[in-house]
Amino acid sequence: MPVKDIVTWNTMLSAFKKTQNPDLVCKYFFGLQEIGLMPCERTVAILLSAFSDAAYSVLVPQIHVLVVCLGLKLSVFVGSALIRAYASAGDHFALGRVFDEIAEKMDVVSWTVMISGYVQDESYTKALKLFRFMVDSGTRPNDFTFSCVLDACSGCSSLLMGQQVHSIILKSGIPGNVYLWTSLFNMYGKCGEIDAAYSIFESMEIKNLVSWNSIIGCYARHGLPTRALAEFERLIKCGVIPDQITFINVLSACAHGGLVTEGEKHFESMSINYGIEAELEHYTCMVDLYGRAGQLEKAEKLIKEMPFMPDVVLWGALLGACGLHSSLELGEFAAEGIRKMEKDHPIAYSMLSKIHGEREQWTNIIELRKIMKERGVRNQKAGSWIESPVDVS
Repeated sequence: MPVKDIVTWNTMLSAFKKTQNPDLVCKYFFGLQEIGLMPCERTVAILLSAFSDAAYSVLVPQIHVLVVCLGLKLSVFVGSALIRAYASAGDHFALGRVFDEIAEKMDVVSWTVMISGYVQDESYTKALKLFRFMVDSGTRPNDFTFSCVLDACSGCSSLLMGQQVHSIILKSGIPGNVYLWTSLFNMYGKCGEIDAAYSIFESMEIKNLVSWNSIIGCYARHGLPTRALAEFERLIKCGVIPDQITFINVLSACAHGGLVTEGEKHFESMSINYGIEAELEHYTCMVDLYGRAGQLEKAEKLIKEMPFMPDVVLWGALLGACGLHSSLELGEFAAEGIRKMEKDHPIAYSMLSKIHGEREQWTNIIELRKIMKERGVRNQKAGSWIESPVDVS
């Protein structure tokens, strides 16, 4: 092209961003500057979106400086992009400064972007507090806002807040869509209100795969394998094609219910019936399934034959099974696997101590505790969740 304007360059930058190639975004941005073109607000938004990955977060404040040097106004468009980028980078101080500067200009989209940024950063309490500020400011939330807030409630298991948000949704008269209702029943499910979650799920006229995965996962997490498998059968009868997440939930349900035969059937059907290749998470579910059922030989065989290197989660599932069934030899094998990946991980020592204790091998326990003390290894502490009500009305 003999002539390239800023729109042309922005199109190229956007294309590289969509293909997740931040290096080429950098290269073409420098090329834009070399020919003397002035970046616009759209250019800045593309750059910030492209550099949201942690490896490139160092560039975010540099782009912010560029915005100031170029005299670009910190509009809601640019400000929202900066907020999202700083949230991804975990820089809450800078995020707060940008927010304060554009607060008076913010509309519902800006508030929603800000809340979503906190949710993506797993700063759920901050997301909920920001939602209250939004309500107090008189800005009316939309369905996307509510969906983000409900995801925040799910993340921190805040049932009381979730119920208040549900009440606001009903009072606002916003027509429900599949995404909003999925977030709603997912919140109830993660907070342990199974009947409420199922009631909302059944009331949905349109259910997508995400909805089905959520209800199956809900039953699996709360130890209701029969209901989880029943929903999976309904999914198939409705003509919905399952994906990898569906089978993680199904296999997890089988593991919690000790349904070895059903688990093996679904594990094999993934590739045979649906062309889905099992990933590490699926193998971890199967190891957990065999381990809980006491079929440790099958678990060990599966680990040795699978096409992936085990991670700490998989070794932990095997080690937990060894602790459950007092298998010292296989337990030491799993503990060694954990130590190779994360040296001095506390679960390796605590579970081996449990196995030795059940065998009344007190000398070995004393030796393990001595090693833990020498290496500064501390046992993981248990915790509990106490929820305080938050008024957002």
